[in-house]
Amino acid sequence: MTAAPFALASARAALLVVDLQNDFVRAGAPQEVPSAQATLAAIAALRQAAHRALMPVIFTRYTAGPGITHLSWFSPECGPPLCSCWPGVSRAYGDRPGTLAGHDVVDELTPVPDELVIDKYGYGAFHNTELEGVLRARDIRQLWVVGTVTQICVEETVREGFRRGFEIVVAADGVSSFDDRMHRETLRNLAHKFALVSDTATMLVELERADTP
Repeated sequence: MTAAPFALASARAALLVVDLQNDFVRAGAPQEVPSAQATLAAIAALRQAAHRALMPVIFTRYTAGPGITHLSWFSPECGPPLCSCWPGVSRAYGDRPGTLAGHDVVDELTPVPDELVIDKYGYGAFHNTELEGVLRARDIRQLWVVGTVTQICVEETVREGFRRGFEIVVAADGVSSFDDRMHRETLRNLAHKFALVSDTATMLVELERADTP
């Protein structure tokens, strides 16, 4: 017997915002993902709708330093002298005045006190973090994923969640990459075996339905 495909279910879902930090999103950032800025407005709208529907919102932060870690094997920007995504390291960006902490979530999405922020020391949001425990404690079964980078931290998080039995939903217009082909092929592969690939407009409709008395 073949199981029926799952559908969006906001009543048992949480919104996970992956690694939308200054050192990925801001202009001239050490690991800039130029297309990430184009996703921010849709993600902000989805987040506000999640708040209205009382859906939990969780942020992750890619965390390197304060020493050399395995992250710098493939991302030398994570080591000196740039020290990308090191807590406490600030720098100037081309689209903001002054300096900002590179490790922080972008100011378009600054977390508020009732939103959990999880620091992760690898690509996936589940590995050696409290994310799974938080979701199970709240009886969350479905995870709506947005953020960056599609074929790295987003994909690894989706696969980790799938292996743990969660239904995973990815917003195609809410994730971003520095490589458009890899972005498209990753979404195609995730849709094939690991996740429901949707979009923020469809998610908003589901949240508005859930928020209607």
